[in-house]
Amino acid sequence: MDKINENEKEYRFGDWGPKYIIKGPRMNMGIIRLKPGQKLTPHFHKVMEENFYVEKGNVQLNVDGTVYNLIPGDVVRCEPNEVHALANVSSEEARVIFMLAPYMESDKFEVEETK
Repeated sequence: MDKINENEKEYRFGDWGPKYIIKGPRMNMGIIRLKPGQKLTPHFHKVMEENFYVEKGNVQLNVDGTVYNLIPGDVVRCEPNEVHALANVSSEEARVIFMLAPYMESDKFEVEETK
């Protein structure tokens, strides 16, 4: 059994972005914090699926070119090889829980944004 408090972990970009709470041995889990106008770059995973649960705010999730407007309570699963990117297009902070499985040390592939 492991017990971890999210306050023990840090966001990737200081006070925003993803914050991993659990990394392995079977899955990853964390929180994404996005202030208004902030976004995460498009990427995909070859093996892992990534699941998102919107806890707070309104966000857009772009999956393979289709944009989904998500509100609190929405859950989305991105299958392996689906390119996805998350953006906060609202005027309030967004908080999204993410889970990746099965665990892999490295399975993230960045994709260049198209205009």
